[in-house]
Amino acid sequence: MEVEAGGSRLVLDVGRPLTSGTDETIALPDVPGLADGSDPSLLGVLISHGHLDHYGLIDQVHPSVPVYAGQAASAVVEAARFFSPRGPALRPSGYLVDGQTFELGPFVVTPHLVDHSAFDAYAFVVEAAGRRLMYTGDLRGHGRKRSFASMLETPPAGIDTLLMEGTHVGSERAEPRTETHVELDLADSFRSTAGLAVVASSAQNVDRLVTVYRAARRAGRTLLVDLYSAAVAEATGRPTIPRPGFPGLGVWAPRRQRVQVKESGEFHRTAAVRRYRAFTEQLVAHPERYVVLGGSSAAHELLRDGALTAGGTLVWSMWSGYLAEPSGVRLRDAARLAGVPLVEHHTSGHASVKDLRRLVEAVNPAVVVPIHTDGADEFARHFPRTAPQHDGVWWSV
Repeated sequence: MEVEAGGSRLVLDVGRPLTSGTDETIALPDVPGLADGSDPSLLGVLISHGHLDHYGLIDQVHPSVPVYAGQAASAVVEAARFFSPRGPALRPSGYLVDGQTFELGPFVVTPHLVDHSAFDAYAFVVEAAGRRLMYTGDLRGHGRKRSFASMLETPPAGIDTLLMEGTHVGSERAEPRTETHVELDLADSFRSTAGLAVVASSAQNVDRLVTVYRAARRAGRTLLVDLYSAAVAEATGRPTIPRPGFPGLGVWAPRRQRVQVKESGEFHRTAAVRRYRAFTEQLVAHPERYVVLGGSSAAHELLRDGALTAGGTLVWSMWSGYLAEPSGVRLRDAARLAGVPLVEHHTSGHASVKDLRRLVEAVNPAVVVPIHTDGADEFARHFPRTAPQHDGVWWSV
């Protein structure tokens, strides 16, 4: 999204489409100065959060263009790059702070912390030329943070245009479960499992790390996280986020990550968690004591090595659509052959239509513009004063 006022411009997010292939080249939007730094009227890029569909093209932005992102979000993205080299660095020129207004030329920007499955995610209110624009980024109302409720209680005032995400608009479904409900469901699954419980989830979903840890504690099991999850937890800079050294929390390092450490020579990564480590032999000997949190490749390893066997449970805690992809099908087949049930305990990182209605009612914008949705044509059915806009066409706020 490109915003212009008084001859100056800002860009809100530079995401890579999630449908693009890993090796596919995606061009930057045709924004003057974004790729080559040749236009001083471009004052910067605001990154709402650390998901690739919001920052994934940042490595193509010219280094002279200032970038603004959350400090913790930037640290999490940097920590992830060792384990997932696909993601570029955020390299922020300045950090976003909840409620802390700053000026960029004619623009007055106020970041608002929101609840999302990415850590340290923000919405923006951008004011210029007497007009006020609100960009939601991605947000939800059913996570662990109270930021959505706070926004409903004290919404930004005088919003002329609300650029609002609508991931679930047009694909209405039952109200999403809260993270607390996911915690209770996980705890029930852990209690009813005689063997090892393995949870496949995204290492960057910090809320889910908290949820799985709390569920393991409820079930009287020790949670073992992989090196990736441990690095992300440390990168948040929040002492309340579970990490190695917390009661009932240790580390199990998958073979793939051990190889990464060996080949890079970054042995400090394993040295830092040495006293908290458990090994596959321990999982085989006493599977009933543990929950392992990792990626799908870790689940494959545990199946191959005989730690996750009949009597154990594999929990899928990501978007169910990934299970229809080739890697998901292979994991399903491997679990079935081992006699291990695969259950799903997950909730979305995006707001329900019901919560989006509450947001529109609270903010009371003059105009609602759909973004981040395949259901733009459905917006008018749910939200008053909807005005869909076409990509690549300028319009007035």
